[in-house]
Amino acid sequence: MNGFEFATATEIVFGRGRSAELGARVRAFGARALLVTGAHPERVRPVLERSGAAELVVAQVAIPREPTTAEVERGVLLAREAGAEVVVGLGGGSALDAAKAIAALTTNPGEPLDYLEVIGRGKPLALPSLSCVLVPTTAGTGAEVTKNAVLAVESERVKVSLRSLFLLPRLALVDSELSHGVPPDVTAATGLDALTQLIEPYLSRARGPLTDALSVEGMRRSARSLRRAFEDGSDAEARDDLALASLFGGLCLANAKLGAVHGFAGPLGGALHAPHGALCARLLPEVMDKNLARARRAGDADVLGRFGVVARILCGRTDAEPEAGLLWVRELVEALSIPRLSHYGLTPERTGDIVERARVSSSMKGNPFELDEDELYDILERAS
Repeated sequence: MNGFEFATATEIVFGRGRSAELGARVRAFGARALLVTGAHPERVRPVLERSGAAELVVAQVAIPREPTTAEVERGVLLAREAGAEVVVGLGGGSALDAAKAIAALTTNPGEPLDYLEVIGRGKPLALPSLSCVLVPTTAGTGAEVTKNAVLAVESERVKVSLRSLFLLPRLALVDSELSHGVPPDVTAATGLDALTQLIEPYLSRARGPLTDALSVEGMRRSARSLRRAFEDGSDAEARDDLALASLFGGLCLANAKLGAVHGFAGPLGGALHAPHGALCARLLPEVMDKNLARARRAGDADVLGRFGVVARILCGRTDAEPEAGLLWVRELVEALSIPRLSHYGLTPERTGDIVERARVSSSMKGNPFELDEDELYDILERAS
């Protein structure tokens, strides 16, 4: 067994109703908070009022979609002007990623492009971030425990990561009750994103025993509860499972990398106005298909064995063959009404650029096999 490293938030608090502690928890880090929310800040106002956190907010940023470098720069300016001592991210993955980036860039000089990977200068962050408290209201990205923030660079029509251990928050507070009002389509997309972030690290070349254990438990909870939460958003036990699956997915991706699904999701997210989770969901079965076919051709017993574990967990059968897991994922994507990529505007003329950008994505480094150009084109074609 190879050695491994594992990094996560300083503290993780999980449980129904724990968001009532937000005010006291934030106050431990400072009395002046910059609040980062999604497009509708009024939706989280009750959480702030009930917990006593509202009185600590000295400035606020709303992130309408996935965060852009321009929005992060605006947040940094507000944080500095207000003398913020702590950044609170309260919302979906976009709000949490923006909060992490703002906290980091408030204490480090320069602009986002100085530190972004792939298209930026890739400089390491030199100074610790402002204290950061993250509270997810959806169950998908696991951004509350990841060491990267995905930002859209509009001039390049691409999404890339700001990545550093300094982005790990001081506190991740996960309360499944905050996701009860999430509509079915968002539940589907975010839930399938979480499932992707459990399957890809389990198959990743950078996997380890700790992430394996979290992946297996997360897949089990996702498999038994995602369809239930989609059909009944108030199912508290299903929401608990999805919140924990999302948390585990974040822990896994932060420490074991991802794969070709997320290798494609970044370029696609920059080129199309589409929810990240929906892109991952539509890509997942096609990438699984290619990786499984590669493992069959190579006679790779290790990867085939892992596909077998995935199948047995998802199907709930001890005799499930690897292909059964792939079929289970295909059927779930259809059952949850995930649109095809063409629905979001992907055309054959645009696939060449997407493939080229995907090939150099950092997520591709975790894929169990290096997929060739024909395989990458075929994945996009089948997902469209």
